[in-house]
Amino acid sequence: MADLRVHIAGVELKNPVILASGTCGFGLSYDGFYPVEALGGVSMKGTTLEPRDGNPGVRIAETKSGILNSVGLQNPGLSAFVETELPAIADRDVVKIANIAGFSIEEFVALTEGLNDTAVDMLEVNISCPNVKHGGAAFGMSCTAAAEVTRAVKRVAKKPVIVKLSPNVTDITEIAKAVEAEGADAVSLINTLLGMRIDIKRKQPILGNNVGGFSGPAVFPVALRMVWQTARAVRIPVIGLGGIATWQDAAEMILAGASAIQVGTAMFTDPFAPVKIVEGLNAWAEEEGVPLSALTGAVRPFEN
Repeated sequence: MADLRVHIAGVELKNPVILASGTCGFGLSYDGFYPVEALGGVSMKGTTLEPRDGNPGVRIAETKSGILNSVGLQNPGLSAFVETELPAIADRDVVKIANIAGFSIEEFVALTEGLNDTAVDMLEVNISCPNVKHGGAAFGMSCTAAAEVTRAVKRVAKKPVIVKLSPNVTDITEIAKAVEAEGADAVSLINTLLGMRIDIKRKQPILGNNVGGFSGPAVFPVALRMVWQTARAVRIPVIGLGGIATWQDAAEMILAGASAIQVGTAMFTDPFAPVKIVEGLNAWAEEEGVPLSALTGAVRPFEN
């Protein structure tokens, strides 16, 4: 058995495979297939300060090599998460990551404070949320807004802070550097790309929200490129996600500079994808004869 342990901001994961937020409920949705302890971590469903019903109408649309979703952050809210959802996974031997989504700086701060004294190991701050106090643009769309959220969260956080970056920007490395400068302990990327499908018979968008987040194998090359660029631009750990479906995909992310990876959409077609990735990474590290962490960022420039 190879050494698959990775360390992110002082937190040890037994292996680098994390279930991605929004795809595994609050961490135990796949527990009937395999124990959650088989994985390194779980990023639980995005949690907002107040309960949300989510978006009306059609929320999921399948497309070639991926899916579109406009769920709209449906969740029971912070209090229900702490009182009902978190206790079910609190004692399980897996790193527990709370994904928080606020619509103002004040909400991000309240969410952080509400999770400080809980069994959560790390926070993943979703800056793809619209800033309702400043015209609705996502926090992650500008260096200034991303930095403001990170600064406010870090000021009160007792847990390591991962900032989840949006790919829907001109230069993701500038956003990464901005949150690093304000104390982010790690970054995760990429969140979903923005996409759309149209019903040609009805001449209307398929999704009730018109557009939605695009995920799945088709986004992998974009995610890989952004992880590679970001890992070269910051000193903090990078968690790679976006279209990872096989251990080879995960290996590419690690070589590009990811300390850990997240698996999401792949689980909808193969619930066992995360454990298969762990097994494949183990065989790869054994073949290479090194701890898996030694392969992070090991990609070499192309030589003619």
